Amino acid sequence: MSAPAALQARGLGWATRGARIVEGVDLEVRPGEMLGLIGPNGSGKSTLLRLLAGILAPSAGEVLLDGQPMCALPRRALARRLAFVAQLADTQDAIEVRDAVELGRTPWLSALQPLSAADRAAVDAALAAVGLQHKRRSAWNTLSGGERQRVHIARALAQQPGVLLLDEPTNHLDIHQQLSLMQLVRSLPVTKLVALHDLNQALACDRLAVLSAGQIVARGTPQQILTPALLRDVFQVQATALIDPADGTPVLRFKPLDCLSHEPQDACRPVPGADRRPAGLGRKL
Repeated sequence: MSAPAALQARGLGWATRGARIVEGVDLEVRPGEMLGLIGPNGSGKSTLLRLLAGILAPSAGEVLLDGQPMCALPRRALARRLAFVAQLADTQDAIEVRDAVELGRTPWLSALQPLSAADRAAVDAALAAVGLQHKRRSAWNTLSGGERQRVHIARALAQQPGVLLLDEPTNHLDIHQQLSLMQLVRSLPVTKLVALHDLNQALACDRLAVLSAGQIVARGTPQQILTPALLRDVFQVQATALIDPADGTPVLRFKPLDCLSHEPQDACRPVPGADRRPAGLGRKL
């Protein structure tokens, strides 16, 4: 018998004020994999993640964690097994990096119980995993956006979860921070479900699930999912794959469909010289 999914949704739905935001979602996250959740703005990605994290109660269906109904798990037990990194999580509190990461040990502590040697070791390991040992005594308000996001991930890792959910972790970061953070997320030795806005970042996932209008419309490997037909239907773009001559990895390039159906306008015209590349590098997906 195969092992149960690390995280599973069965017929999951959520509605507010009569509007169905998530509807009939069936989804499995396999143990140890990195599953990317993609979809256009407003498709329900953040809501689905919050349902899967147990933050929102579903109006239909259920969520299973290692085969167990999540609704039957006490909050403390759930927080020991699953962690969630929200989008745009911030604080105005005067807090140091290490203190913020120590909050991840809360599910393992009783009221007023001080940190044990094992707790401190878990915090040290989390800081090391995100490369912020040297910033452990830095104040929150002195950190860059990328460093703050790493602190949030370290706090989640300090919970020592088996499953980690991240909601667009590279949002509002510069390109260097985006690449560095995605490399970090990919390397983490836990099961990961990551909502992503950038489809080139999605290429690094083991599998993808596509959400459109609150429903899962496709699942599979990046090569199976990121096809011209699906990208046209779901994202309203024409996609072209370029092959990076340095390492042979694919890079996706997009044009909005309205630029293809009308006379060229300034907004649709490429920057002079930006489209130059060696012959043979471009191909339609």
